[in-house]
Amino acid sequence: MDRDAQMMWIRRFGWLALSTFFAGVLCVPAIAAQSASSNNAPVAAGAAAKASGAQQDASSGTKAHDDAYVIGNDDVLSINVWKEPDISQRSIPVRSDGRISLPLVGEVQAAGQTPLKLEKDIAAKLQNYISEPEVSVMVQQSNSQKFNILGQVVKPGSYAIANSPTVLDAIALAGGFRDFAKQKSIYILRQGSDGKDVRLPFNYKDVIKGKNLEQNVKIQPRDTIVVP
Repeated sequence: MDRDAQMMWIRRFGWLALSTFFAGVLCVPAIAAQSASSNNAPVAAGAAAKASGAQQDASSGTKAHDDAYVIGNDDVLSINVWKEPDISQRSIPVRSDGRISLPLVGEVQAAGQTPLKLEKDIAAKLQNYISEPEVSVMVQQSNSQKFNILGQVVKPGSYAIANSPTVLDAIALAGGFRDFAKQKSIYILRQGSDGKDVRLPFNYKDVIKGKNLEQNVKIQPRDTIVVP
């Protein structure tokens, strides 16, 4: 092959070879990206499934309850059975006989039980129909635990305990004092551990001036506040 023929061959086929080379170079990142995307897809799907499972586990977890509160007549309860909306009750009052009624469960004694104990009782009855039932019981309204306030207040009577009221809160609920109330001689009658009444003094004049603030105690069920 003479020199002119060689040069013509290089011009014709050299550009073709270069084009093929660069096309291959450009395709490598695209192929690598596609491969990485394909390889990461199961990982992403697994992460999404794990997140979804974690969310379901969180939604199914039963919240811890205060086991000190004792349910009484006229309290209003919220009962949730996970994944069982037909059994769950958003607002169910405790009847005067101390019982409530639920689908599948029937009659259940609620008064005298703590929310945690009632959860276990309901779950035990549901095991005949549901595998591993998860029950949550919460007190929506506390109407059974009450205190009394008597004497020289505007509205004496019995009041439900809500939001941990103090003696000052109780006086406000009763509308305040009448004209001749002895504000320095108020006292609270509270049943002690031995069953006897304990008399707790409360000097309204001192407390509102920031003195003897320990007298402004939290009201407990069956306390009686006397305003002479």
